[in-house]
Amino acid sequence: MRISVIVPVYNEEKTVAKILEMLAQVQLDLEVIVVDDASSDRTWEIIQQLRQTAPYDSYQYVRHERNQGKGAGLRTGFQLATGDLVTVQDADMEYDPQDIPALVHKWDAATAAGHKRVAIYGYRDLSGQKFTTRWGNRFLTTVTNVLFGSRIHDMETCYKLMPGAVAHALPMTGRRFEIEPEITTCILKAGYTIFEVPISYYPREEKKLSPWKDGWPALAMLLKQRFNKSISIAEPVSNNKSAPEHVNIVK
Repeated sequence: MRISVIVPVYNEEKTVAKILEMLAQVQLDLEVIVVDDASSDRTWEIIQQLRQTAPYDSYQYVRHERNQGKGAGLRTGFQLATGDLVTVQDADMEYDPQDIPALVHKWDAATAAGHKRVAIYGYRDLSGQKFTTRWGNRFLTTVTNVLFGSRIHDMETCYKLMPGAVAHALPMTGRRFEIEPEITTCILKAGYTIFEVPISYYPREEKKLSPWKDGWPALAMLLKQRFNKSISIAEPVSNNKSAPEHVNIVK
């Protein structure tokens, strides 16, 4: 079984090489798709150097011509993914790729138990976050549970493992961090059950996400999705994916 891992990056020159090295150490069949959202630092230069050597020459690299936000990066990566399962790996070292096998094992166990529509989330210990960020995460997760009848602990987690068919069907209209509630609500509305596993988490001081700037759009997305139609999930007829607009694929 192949796992597609989408790595959205934007100005991660300090950590991008390390996170790609850590992914190479994961004992799974990974398809790694790195999406650089028009970084203005040395991120793309570092990526170009890495891709000259194994195992990084087996990864796929995409660069947006202009900065569009994390949601756009995920949309690009999901469209190109060909794996049986798809997840996301942030490049800022907050998440340990060695937790990805635990998500896959949970998916295997849930499907073996007879569950037909399954997604797996890795939930974090948020005690190390700043108060405003922690409060915002918990508030948005609570609103998600109230509006959609779910019982999850961490809606905003990066580690969302889902079947490839789900990743391809997601509308993904959000451009920034409101993409997280959009993905979650679409999964729930499509009739999928979200199972969770605990993961390690190392919050960093400097974050691109702002509780005030990004919290309100996330809440608005939850309310909007509550009244939108459910999405239909169908098995893809082909794994041949064309490049989205405004990207360059480096082969």
